[in-house]
Amino acid sequence: MNETDQYSVAARLSKLDRYLPVWIIAAMVLGVLVGKISPDLKHDLERIRFADVSLPVGIGLIWMMYPILMKVRFSRMVKVSAQPRLMSLSLFLNWVVGPFLMFGLAWVLLPDMPEFRNGLIMVGLARCIAMVLVWNMLARGNQELAAVLVALNSVFQILFYSILGYFFLTVLPGWLGDDAATVSISMWQIARNVLLFLGLPFVMAAITRFVLVSKMGESWFDERIMPRLGPAALIGLLYTIIIMFISQGDRIVDSPIDVLRVAIPLVAYFVIMFTLAFVLSRWTGLNYEDTTAVSFTAAGNNFELAIAVAVGVYGISSSEAFATVIGPLVEVPALVGIVYLSLWLGRLLFRQTVARQA
Repeated sequence: MNETDQYSVAARLSKLDRYLPVWIIAAMVLGVLVGKISPDLKHDLERIRFADVSLPVGIGLIWMMYPILMKVRFSRMVKVSAQPRLMSLSLFLNWVVGPFLMFGLAWVLLPDMPEFRNGLIMVGLARCIAMVLVWNMLARGNQELAAVLVALNSVFQILFYSILGYFFLTVLPGWLGDDAATVSISMWQIARNVLLFLGLPFVMAAITRFVLVSKMGESWFDERIMPRLGPAALIGLLYTIIIMFISQGDRIVDSPIDVLRVAIPLVAYFVIMFTLAFVLSRWTGLNYEDTTAVSFTAAGNNFELAIAVAVGVYGISSSEAFATVIGPLVEVPALVGIVYLSLWLGRLLFRQTVARQA
């Protein structure tokens, strides 16, 4: 891997992805300004509700998930089942190590902010979706494997997110002797929002992809539809952020230090999780391409789902929802840095493999 390739990592991102933090900050500012100019709009947004979620917010939550899930090649999941060692490692990293690591970081770094802590825990439970394919591609990982692991995680989120959410938010704090930190929510409250804001767009995306690929072919879908999915998902995310900050944007103006405090455990999580996954994958004998794919899918998170569940369970103006919104703001600069970390670890641990790629 030569210096030119390393230098071009950020340049190889599309302008849309490269400036994602800028778009998110702009959406936050716009939401705050609209909320200041029209204070009554905050109450108007809450009047029409569906499944205890403001209808305008619910539309945005489904809107931002649907195009992302259309990128997932669900039909290729069977390939991972033929590699039990790799599948077991990925599931262990995503559904055991990841949630416990985020739980630990949240409790250590936010001991006095239980609401923000709960928001981060919900982020830790929401495993990676399609955006991770961008980072994996930049680091020259196995794109086919990454796509399969993303599909696998999508299915597992539908099946297990509510169970793990109840455990980490209600059961585990009680076991640790901190009854004051336990959250009084039911498993059904979480499951309902997962089914609505992940399950529904999941089914819609799978059907849409199947129908279009069957009629027009996969190459047509990849060339004509795929390039439009990123912008469509981003518009949905920005719309949702604007609506959320109309309701609670005053907080970011009054307490910017809160944003920093939430960002610190997120950055720590990205770095620790990726490095740990990379070392474990190398130790089990995977090559560089597979190691990179496993590591990025383990380190990535589905912030859209975390936002959706936090809004559905706690409300649009909650601190929990506020904490989940910080995730996309931190993700791009953090994971661009982790792409460089991947290339460095590749040279360190896979000298021959990286030399052949250069």
